[in-house]
Amino acid sequence: MQDQRLHRNFHLWFQRLIAAFFLLGQVFLHILQGRIHRRNTIEQMNSVGPESISIAVVTAAFVGMVYTIQIAREFIQYGATTTIGGVVALSLSRELAPVLTAVVIAGRVGSAFAAEIGTMRVTEQIDALYMLKTDPIDYLVVPRVIACALMLPLLTGLALLVGMAGGLLVSTSMYSINTGIFLNSVQAFTELWDVFSALLKSIIFGVIIAIIGCNWGLTTTGGAKGVGESTTTAVVTSLLTIFISNFFLSWIMFQGDAG
Repeated sequence: MQDQRLHRNFHLWFQRLIAAFFLLGQVFLHILQGRIHRRNTIEQMNSVGPESISIAVVTAAFVGMVYTIQIAREFIQYGATTTIGGVVALSLSRELAPVLTAVVIAGRVGSAFAAEIGTMRVTEQIDALYMLKTDPIDYLVVPRVIACALMLPLLTGLALLVGMAGGLLVSTSMYSINTGIFLNSVQAFTELWDVFSALLKSIIFGVIIAIIGCNWGLTTTGGAKGVGESTTTAVVTSLLTIFISNFFLSWIMFQGDAG
């Protein structure tokens, strides 16, 4: 019985994942056709962006400080003090800032999308939209996708700056590294592409979070229990998809660096 249940759950999850790809195609088509609900889009941008700043900033600050603690002592021991700032900058821009910001947004915003739209589904509000000749994709999904795609790069850029500030604070206060040395290292190691790659990743992660959250909401069944299960599964699926896609994005963006 347990094996049958696991098989059934996996089959349902896979069906919903396939549905998410179709939903993504529909969203892009609707955007190209200009079918954008502007008021909802602005509301969702406010929810994703300004309301998420505090948690994104706090996360980035402590990640930057912790990462600097992890590498500074070892680098100083091997006489590589002048490279600490550059290593912190590369790590934050290429991986830590976009990925961890996406993880935070997936937990906060992606779960809210799944819960809100899932509740609308089980209470037949989605059906009411059809009765009013309103396409749920235009009214609910497209604004959320646009909001995540636009706001996540801004949050990632802010997280990168705050993370660097946290790393600088730790390096100067705990390890007495000169501020100029730290900043010169950052300038020597990082390129414009490193920052651009972080923003590009965050756009893709934002689309992933919105599509999965909305799709799991739209396919919710089973009342309140179903809403809770959809919310949990949406967050887990978003995180897995972010980590997997991050591997392929990093492979594509940075595989030629060694040459």
